[in-house]
Amino acid sequence: MHRLRVKFSRGEQLKFISHLDLMRLWERALRRAGIALAYSEGFSPHPRISLAAPLAVGVISHAEMMDIFLEQRISPTTFLVKVRPQLPDGIEIIEVSVVPLQEPSLQARLHFAEYVVTVQLSTGQALQEKIKELLARESLPWHHVRDTSEKFYDLRALIDELWLEEQQKDTAKIGMRLRCDASGTGRPEQVARALGFEDFPISIERTSLIFA
Repeated sequence: MHRLRVKFSRGEQLKFISHLDLMRLWERALRRAGIALAYSEGFSPHPRISLAAPLAVGVISHAEMMDIFLEQRISPTTFLVKVRPQLPDGIEIIEVSVVPLQEPSLQARLHFAEYVVTVQLSTGQALQEKIKELLARESLPWHHVRDTSEKFYDLRALIDELWLEEQQKDTAKIGMRLRCDASGTGRPEQVARALGFEDFPISIERTSLIFA
């Protein structure tokens, strides 16, 4: 058994595919590359491929992390040479490294995710003040409706840090470090809404995953 850790990006071309479709894309690419994947046991074996955190539809990223378990040892360089030609436009491998089998999973070690969120500004919006006011709050009751279910929680508890990356005449880029662990996952579009932006952000980019 062999374990590789892959850092990769997902660009504009594929930002609207689902997490399940992304996993299928990787599985097909690895099979075409002739990579000897390890499979789970049981009645319905599946390749042992796991992402640190699913990426929401519509979000691009330069910081995705994935562990792949293999039946046979292969060097990171050979992996790159074999797999890169099998990937579609929009997926780019940034780095590959060997990881000890006994190391905890990516999901178990993940604490935060960082984003850069681009929003449309209205005349007179004091964005820096809004950021300070939100960070000064002890709590921010929030509810999220999805399909037929409704979830209530404290959005402030999912926000570690906010900052103004860049501001122009009509747009601004807001940096966000949001919780992403077993206790909850912060959603950047919800934080933007809490700052007063009713419309969905122009773009959301995940720039970093922070591990213990």
